[in-house]
Amino acid sequence: MRTQVGIVGAGPAGLLLSHLLHLRGIDSVVLESRSREYCESRVRAGVLEQGTVDVLNDSGVGERMRREGLPHHGIELRYGGAGHRIAFEKLVPGRAITVYGQQEVVKDLIAARLAAGGKIIFDVPDVGLHDLTGSPYLTFQDQTLECDVIAGCDGFHGVSRPSIPEGVLSIFERDYPFAWLGVLARVRPSAEELIYARGDRGFALHSMRSPEISRFYLQVPPDEPLENWPDERIWAELKARLETVPGFTLATGPILEKGVTPMRSFVAEPMQYGRLYLAGDAAHIVPPTGAKGLNLAVADVRALTAALGHWYSTGETGPLDDYSRTCLRRVWRAQHFSWWMTTLLHPFESDDAYGGRLQTSYLDYVTSSEAAATTLAENYVGMPW
Repeated sequence: MRTQVGIVGAGPAGLLLSHLLHLRGIDSVVLESRSREYCESRVRAGVLEQGTVDVLNDSGVGERMRREGLPHHGIELRYGGAGHRIAFEKLVPGRAITVYGQQEVVKDLIAARLAAGGKIIFDVPDVGLHDLTGSPYLTFQDQTLECDVIAGCDGFHGVSRPSIPEGVLSIFERDYPFAWLGVLARVRPSAEELIYARGDRGFALHSMRSPEISRFYLQVPPDEPLENWPDERIWAELKARLETVPGFTLATGPILEKGVTPMRSFVAEPMQYGRLYLAGDAAHIVPPTGAKGLNLAVADVRALTAALGHWYSTGETGPLDDYSRTCLRRVWRAQHFSWWMTTLLHPFESDDAYGGRLQTSYLDYVTSSEAAATTLAENYVGMPW
């Protein structure tokens, strides 16, 4: 087999890259270790930046998102017994977020690629990457896929990043002393916008996936066993952390899914080696507080598509050579914002009263200063490309 771009991973990064390349007349093959059913049902991020929404719309895969997605023009910071709205429509006019699940983006992209005759091969757990600095090729199921370049879009635990020789990459990482217990429930959202709540009991987030499905998160210890959280305890703790302002009542309903996610920050530099280019979680991880993971993946493949398009049309390698530097500027901005949101809203066990007072002081500043609120809003909806 032969293609121009071999793509490892059929998550949002790999599928969107294949779709954008197709629109430029560039051929690709996507290899995925999991089944199509798994890829289309895996619940992950659900907040799309303005730029991500624009890319999906401009590339022709945004029709269902426009119909079913939930545009939001603000978020609420809840602490100290009061709620404070960060109004995007005032602070960053014309820019917003859209709540639309990652699995729905994946479904739309798979449908678009298959409708266009795209090649996606699922259930191939034995992918190997070879000759990355020469004539690269991929192996799987006793087959060989020759290609001009390889895009590693297979996530943090994939095979692409470990295929780079030891000592080439510089690794920057930080683990946080807590995790998120994520809950998906069949219940109408109790608010129209996301609520980020900080309190002495820990952080909580009220989010949603549709008008009938809500998504919640609770700050828990990093090694917390899931069996410690029966449904009754989850609802009791969510109520304790969210029902802290007058007139707010949390609606409850059947819990469909729950799991514990560790919180970490991670960056591998550079995001390229020879003719291998990393994108998305294969190169960087952010704590989910700032809702940046999926959006960074979209930014990566947008940059990689432009660089590959330039190379194929002109033969010039400049944008490809600069791919890592181009992406890392945005990656580190998102890293800082995600770290900032995380440290601002989560009580740390190591904090004394001084640390807690600093958090409250900065929350007061963000919710009373238009300049500070604008900084939050600008980063949350996504910095311009």
